[in-house]
Amino acid sequence: MLRRMLNEGISMSALARETGIAEGTLYRWREAAKPNRETVSITKKQSEKTPTSRKFAIVVQAASLNEAELAEYCRGKGLYPEHVKAWRAQAEQAMAGTMVCAKVHREALGFEKKRRSALERELNRKEKALAETAALLILRKKAAAIWGDEEK
Repeated sequence: MLRRMLNEGISMSALARETGIAEGTLYRWREAAKPNRETVSITKKQSEKTPTSRKFAIVVQAASLNEAELAEYCRGKGLYPEHVKAWRAQAEQAMAGTMVCAKVHREALGFEKKRRSALERELNRKEKALAETAALLILRKKAAAIWGDEEK
C-alpha cells in the first residue's frame, strides 16, 4: 500500500477512501517509512528519558565491545546500538570541547599574566618618576627658602 502511494503517486485522500484508513495514519506511516526517520525519532525519545550519568556509564561499559557483543549488551539493557553510538559521539565531542576550552583558558591565563607583569613594571616606573619629581620639587622649595626666590 505504501509502495503504491510512493511509486504511483496516488493521493493520500484517494488511498484513504480506497482502504478505509484515516489520512493522518497514512501520513504517519509515510513519514515512518522514509529512510532513517524512525531511528532518529526513537533515539531522541530515548535520549530525553535517559539521565546523562547513566548514558556515560553505558558508553564506558560498551566501549570495548564489538558489534555482536554491543547488540547483545543493548538487548539486555533494553536499548538500541544506535543509542550507544550516538551517546559515545556526544561524549567524545564534549570531551574534545572541554580539552579545547582548557587549552584556550590556559593560553588566556598566560596572556593575562604577561599583561599583569607589564602593567606592574609600568606602575613601578611611574611611581619612581613621581617620587623623583616630588623630591625635585621639595629641593626647589628648600633652595628657594635658603637662597631666596630668583625666579621672580
